[in-house]
Amino acid sequence: MTDLPNLPVTLDDIQAAAKLLDGVIAHTPVEMSRALARETGSPVYFKCENLQRAGSFKVRGAYVRMAKLSPSEKDRGVVAASAGNHAQGVAVAAARLGITARIYMPLGVALPKLAATRGHGAEVILHGHTVDEALAEAQRYADETGAVFVHPFDNVDVVAGQGTIGLELLEQVPDLDTVLMGVGGGGLLAGVAVALKARARELGREIRIIGVQAENAAAYPPSLAADALVPLTRVSTIADGIAVGRPGQLPFSIIRELVDDVVTVSEDSLARALIFLLERAKMVVEPAGAVGVAALMDGKIENPGTTAVILSGGNIDPMLMLKVIQRGLAAAGRFLVVRILLDDRPGSLATISRIIAESDANVTGVDHTRVGGSISMGDVAITINMETKGHEHCELVLKNLRADGFQPVVIHG
Repeated sequence: MTDLPNLPVTLDDIQAAAKLLDGVIAHTPVEMSRALARETGSPVYFKCENLQRAGSFKVRGAYVRMAKLSPSEKDRGVVAASAGNHAQGVAVAAARLGITARIYMPLGVALPKLAATRGHGAEVILHGHTVDEALAEAQRYADETGAVFVHPFDNVDVVAGQGTIGLELLEQVPDLDTVLMGVGGGGLLAGVAVALKARARELGREIRIIGVQAENAAAYPPSLAADALVPLTRVSTIADGIAVGRPGQLPFSIIRELVDDVVTVSEDSLARALIFLLERAKMVVEPAGAVGVAALMDGKIENPGTTAVILSGGNIDPMLMLKVIQRGLAAAGRFLVVRILLDDRPGSLATISRIIAESDANVTGVDHTRVGGSISMGDVAITINMETKGHEHCELVLKNLRADGFQPVVIHG
């Protein structure tokens, strides 16, 4: 195996970061997933950073960056920007180190992340509609006041801190073949890649490193193809923790050298992965932390061998969780919503209810509307929510409704 290229972050940097973090962060557990192993035909492990302090891996990089500040820099305070996880990591690190912290968060940020960040003692300012806009404002504040800007991913110390996950993971699963994790700006992927590729070189073996992005927020595939940063004009995903429109320059310089592939997953795949983690692994994981599981479930990784997925965070808004559960169940054919236009006469709803019951589906909600743009006089629109047992069962319910003269329009399912 050839030597690693000359990179801005080294294995020595990551090992030094691990010493700084000793006694500060949790060495999160690794759990085997028998259910996912059956699907892939290979052992699968979860590195549970969703159980880390502040609910994600971000405290690692934030603490390393801030612990290395000079006394005068600490006196000036720090400023950061984040959709939530980096914000909480900075807030926790600042509280432990006795540093004042101002955090810029996008408008519309999940309320639990906002409340948690404030609860750790940081001042929170809501600004912009994206992480990139919040980042720009945080940098402007740093330039004006002299506060130290703690970037969420484009910094040597931050990348080294995140890389400590790789050292832990190899101790916990020594026979690793493949490691998957989400990637937004790239700090986690870059750090873990340095740690694992360097250790694999020492051991005389190969470990494959794969990043995963939401397909509607995937800046890395075009950037890697162009060998240059290619910013996105728009990002749209439930995975707010990796909704970054422009890769970090420093992580990109590492990822293009060390990472074997970056794949993408759909929003429906993300929702299915979250349902899987809830039901089969008993894990509460945010969408950004579940992208690796989604990639495995979609069959995006060929011949994975002994695989670890980094569940990078567990900070999910309960309201988003409700939406994701509904979407995930619909994507799996376990939740069906139909809208039916019919004559407004007695007995129609009873007939529909009978057909659904005889089809062995369970009605969980009914909306009965007589007014609306598409509803004619004498008609009624009925929207029915049903619990179903898979895609074939959904088709059976629809077939039976149509056989009786109804014309259901599928809304979800």
